[in-house]
Amino acid sequence: MEIRYPTHPKDFATYTTEKIRKEFLIQNLFVPGEMRLVYSHFDRMIVGGVCPNQPVTLEVSQEIRAEFFLARREMGVINVGPQGFITVDGEKYTLNTGEGIYIGMGAKEIIFASPDSRNPAHLYFNSGPAHKNYPTEKIEMGNLETTRLGSPQEANARTIHKYIHPQGVKSCQLVMGMTRLAPGSVWNSMPCHTHERRMEVYFYCNLPQDAVLFHFMGEPDKTRHMVIRNEEAVISPSWSIHAGVGTSHYSFIWGMLGENQTFTDMDAVAMADLQ
Repeated sequence: MEIRYPTHPKDFATYTTEKIRKEFLIQNLFVPGEMRLVYSHFDRMIVGGVCPNQPVTLEVSQEIRAEFFLARREMGVINVGPQGFITVDGEKYTLNTGEGIYIGMGAKEIIFASPDSRNPAHLYFNSGPAHKNYPTEKIEMGNLETTRLGSPQEANARTIHKYIHPQGVKSCQLVMGMTRLAPGSVWNSMPCHTHERRMEVYFYCNLPQDAVLFHFMGEPDKTRHMVIRNEEAVISPSWSIHAGVGTSHYSFIWGMLGENQTFTDMDAVAMADLQ
């Protein structure tokens, strides 16, 4: 497990491109047969990815000092690849493309697998601290709460699909969902915002192989950017904006931890204040 430590916004303003990428960018999440884990000290979010061309078990890591991985944690998983399987304490769940699962605190054995080893699933997950057990629940696309935002004129027409949230599949503090941009739209989260009460991780997917995305972060008056490619994630501190523009339309998974689970608790940034 790789550890990423917190960064002060005044320090961040002095970072080079290489330093920003080292501290905030997460790459190589889907190496066949392996599990990739990154532990962020921003609200103690763990970001993970697994591409199981053979069964892969979620093992406890010494960094969390627990008997098993979810002894004091919960997690949400979304499949962004071909069909996959997740077995939770002996119960097997099938996840088709776009489907997810919430796994509550206390689940001991979690196994990731694929029906086709030559075309394995891409299972992306977020995990955060938990203090109460909520039941494990599969999340199907047809049961998601959806919201449409933006417009073609602003190149930001998008549909927000909420997977784990207080009005849907419940959790202690983890909130997760996926935003899909319409063809011809390329901007996400713009006009932008911050939310001092929560950190967030964006995982970009469904981006064509020859396309790139420019992810903007930093304090509103000291913005920086990173070039992102398909199936890469960015850690976003509570003090940072998090917005992006692609050379093609795409999707992204958002996961949040922090003080509350209120999706609309955002501190809007006026376009005139961006620098």
